[in-house]
Amino acid sequence: MTSPAFDPFEWTLRSTIRRSVRQSLRGLWVRGDVPLGAAVLAPSHHSWWDGYALRELAWQLGQPFQVLMTERQLENFPFLRLAGALGDREVRPALRALQQDCWVVVFPEGQLEAPGTLRRVQPGAAWLAHKSGAALYPVALRVVLRGQPQPEAYLRFGPPVAGPDLPAALKRELELLDAELLASDPEEPLAGYLRWVGRAAFHADPPNLAARWLARLTRNAADK
Repeated sequence: MTSPAFDPFEWTLRSTIRRSVRQSLRGLWVRGDVPLGAAVLAPSHHSWWDGYALRELAWQLGQPFQVLMTERQLENFPFLRLAGALGDREVRPALRALQQDCWVVVFPEGQLEAPGTLRRVQPGAAWLAHKSGAALYPVALRVVLRGQPQPEAYLRFGPPVAGPDLPAALKRELELLDAELLASDPEEPLAGYLRWVGRAAFHADPPNLAARWLARLTRNAADK
């Protein structure tokens, strides 16, 4: 089998996305059984980073990946097709991708929503799983700013479910993740999550030169 031809545009986009994830997020942590092979992933969608976080996880696993986006989004960002994006009406390509052991990501809320509770679950993800025979996974996804200067991404994979059970299952996983965040030390990563991106040591960055200079001025002023 011959290797796919090198595409400089795809390579550049991939490098840009991965560098952006590593530089802009404090880290990416995952809990639960992450599927390998064909699966329909149904994540919550409350952050701009959601698609990038899932794409990075797939790249690290060597997992083929497609994500459904609205036609309006693809008109604005057509280059994202090189990273696996499909239009939300491209049902046949999504089914073919599942036959080729891809992840197909379908955000069941249908659009980016403000952080909070699950507002709606549309039937597209469940329909794709039913038509393809692929497993359907609810994925709670939060990108949050806690006790560190940069936001952190947490993904909680629930066990596969039947289509009618997706709304309750996704709501449950999201509530569990939110409860873990609420009960956690904001300066430490969540217990039980595996780090995929980020530093092994989780501590605040040491103050830079400007911060040290301001701290010294403040102490000197307080001593007078």
